[in-house]
Amino acid sequence: MSIIIPNNRMPYGMSDHEVISKAARAAGLKRADISYSGIFRESLDLRHGSISKLYSVEFELMRKEDEQKLADSNPAAYLKPSVQFPTANGTLPLSAPPVVVGFGPAGMFAALILAENGFKPIVIERGSKMDDRDRKVQEFFERGRLDTATNIQFGEGGAGTYSDGKLTSRINDPLCMLVLDLLKTHGAPESILRIAKPHIGTDLLKNIVVSIRKRIEELGGRVMFDTAMTGIKFSDGKLRSIVTHKGVIDTETAVLAVGHSARDTVCMLHRNSFAIEPKAFSVGLRIEHLQQDLNFSAYGRHMDLPNIPQAEYNLSAKPYDRGCYSFCMCPGGYVIPAASEEGGVVTNGMSLHSRSGKNANSAICVSVLPSDFASDSPLGGIDFQRQLERRAYLEGGSDYSAPVQTVGDFINGTAGSVSKTVIPSYPIGTKPTDFSRWLPEFVTDSIRASMPFFARRLACFGSKDAIFTGVETRTSSPVRITRNENFDSINVQGVIPCGEGAGYAGGIMSAAVDGIKAATAILNKYKV
Repeated sequence: MSIIIPNNRMPYGMSDHEVISKAARAAGLKRADISYSGIFRESLDLRHGSISKLYSVEFELMRKEDEQKLADSNPAAYLKPSVQFPTANGTLPLSAPPVVVGFGPAGMFAALILAENGFKPIVIERGSKMDDRDRKVQEFFERGRLDTATNIQFGEGGAGTYSDGKLTSRINDPLCMLVLDLLKTHGAPESILRIAKPHIGTDLLKNIVVSIRKRIEELGGRVMFDTAMTGIKFSDGKLRSIVTHKGVIDTETAVLAVGHSARDTVCMLHRNSFAIEPKAFSVGLRIEHLQQDLNFSAYGRHMDLPNIPQAEYNLSAKPYDRGCYSFCMCPGGYVIPAASEEGGVVTNGMSLHSRSGKNANSAICVSVLPSDFASDSPLGGIDFQRQLERRAYLEGGSDYSAPVQTVGDFINGTAGSVSKTVIPSYPIGTKPTDFSRWLPEFVTDSIRASMPFFARRLACFGSKDAIFTGVETRTSSPVRITRNENFDSINVQGVIPCGEGAGYAGGIMSAAVDGIKAATAILNKYKV
């Protein structure tokens, strides 16, 4: 047990020792009272035209009862929650190993928890293992040759592998600490445990994902790459087997962590009468600025301070009846091709750990509601996404080049200008377009009306030379595969819809947490 004392504002550049000493004095603690101290979280504070840091400091006290007294006397302080590693306490025998479908963050952490508890899961992943996946992704970037089974969306580590590796989340779940600890165990930098907005970077994520897979295999689990789920067999309301294009795997329980782009799997489940409902998601465009311009907009005269991180942002506005916001912001990153179907262009963002690229990019997205794609089918959101991706493919020249437009042209309703300062980072190629001519009006109007709000926060958003690249459609799943309070599908006992693809997460952290919870549901039911 320990106590966290947050909101310790300190000058930029102060050493950890000085921070901890000042925080202890402010809390009325003496050196003899403390058995351990350390920095729990830190973040930059740029308010009021100055720069400082906010620290949450962790203390373990010699007398545990003093921790509770301190928490009671300091309204901001709190006892650090204890996170227990999930363990098996079920009683039912399991006739065959559990199956995990998909090896993105949700499936990977579900499989790891199961393996650590002796369950020896069978993991199936439609894409390739990391070395082969990386080769196929690079071939797409360099030559525009898309492999629909292995790409930015599918393969070892899932869509999260080729990202900035952001580990922030809107959920406030103690299991987030377990996720961070496990990532550190498998090679993530220790800094993810203390900075308020931790990230890993694509280059490091690849090795971490492979390390987790090897651990699962060391514990007796089996990971089958290039193996797609094509069907599901059940009777009397209970799961009997998972069907793949390589054969049938008998099992009583399976975690479906298929990711937000496994459209064929969702359609198969729909044909098999699984309960699926449409849900809101977002679509939009990637915006690129020079990172140095963003740094100046965010830090001003402080931008050249030693060790100051690349600036990032989190923006939102609601100019009309729906939200417009930044999503998946990648400092010093790249806009990348993220298609998984032939004849469609999809954009995403990626950064390396150093975040040293010339440009900063982020999706600028607009909320899409089920009423925007009124359909008799719960899969109407998939059709909505697909139509925009196919139009982007045509606008880009039908070779997976991406359509682009300067912010100035976008605001003015013109087309054809070339930025004098920002070179698009999308690797395959770009072609000018007028997004207002073919994107839904509510999307372009919302983005256009939100830009002045964003420019008040960050001056670089007023630059006419910034670049929009489109189209961003895979922000989250457009469907939810309904499950009950025990995590089972409401249709078939033993089938556990999980993660982003099932509509229960958004991002690496929340997907990983949902994967742990899915595995825990199995641990609570079955014995090894």
